[in-house]
Amino acid sequence: MAASNPNHETALSATKTRKWGMFYYLRRDWELYMLLLLPLAMVLTFKYASMFGLTIAFKDYKVARGFWGSDWVGLQVFQDIFAKPDFGRAIRNTLLLNILDLMFSFTMPIVLALLINEVKNLVFKRVNQTLLYLPHFLSWVIIGAIAYQLLSEGSGLVNNVIEQLGGSRIPFLQEDRNWLISYLAIGVWQSMGWGTIIYLAAMSGINPELYEAAIVDGAGRLRKMWNVTLPSIRMTIVTLLILSLGGVMGGSFERIMALQNKATTEFTTTIPVLVYRWGIESGNFSRATALGLFQSVIGLILVLTADRIAKKLGEDGLI
Repeated sequence: MAASNPNHETALSATKTRKWGMFYYLRRDWELYMLLLLPLAMVLTFKYASMFGLTIAFKDYKVARGFWGSDWVGLQVFQDIFAKPDFGRAIRNTLLLNILDLMFSFTMPIVLALLINEVKNLVFKRVNQTLLYLPHFLSWVIIGAIAYQLLSEGSGLVNNVIEQLGGSRIPFLQEDRNWLISYLAIGVWQSMGWGTIIYLAAMSGINPELYEAAIVDGAGRLRKMWNVTLPSIRMTIVTLLILSLGGVMGGSFERIMALQNKATTEFTTTIPVLVYRWGIESGNFSRATALGLFQSVIGLILVLTADRIAKKLGEDGLI
């Protein structure tokens, strides 16, 4: 009996795959595609089908007249929001808060991951990792309540301790500049643990021989961090930075709403807050949709620009 030719069987398999194309893979892996149906339907429904609602930004939308019955006004809604005094203030505050947040909340997880990576005691390392990323799972409502219990000028625990030590009470959340510092510090505390996990996962894939070679060359811990660890996780840093730049025009609505109060109004008017005020509180859905669309377009431009710059600098980028 003649032996089968492996090359002939491979050629037949390749011909069959080309012939049936997509149907070949659907028949072979139909169980996996069935599992994909529900998340795919959710994405199509809530991410793509809802995009038809963006036409409200170009209409004088009236709830009583409905989606199709409202008059088309073109760019008049955009001209209206650009002329509002709150629009310029929201742009300024959004950029200020998010750029400062990017400077501190983006860099702190890198520093923390570098430090934890140097810890040799596994028990201490795991306990600290757990404690650090737990705040990520707390809602901003809970974090805001904790912040006011600790930092309130009248009865906050921190101010009580300061007063007992002979100092004066500090309005952490009741004065605009102090509120800004507290806002950034709380954001760093809430997000740094989760970011640290991502960088530690990237560091776990570094070849140990690189560290051994650095030690042979006489490198200390700081030199190993700078010459081995950071270059090895550079792609992860660039990827997360590009994604973070997409949110520079956004920001956290829940975070501001949880920490704001009537005494601090200088920095709390941002684009997400303005969308909420115009859309939910005032019922002007056309204006809120136009502002949200403007925010999304600017965010997309920032992501594409950052990705292009990263490729110019020799990185892979996202697209």
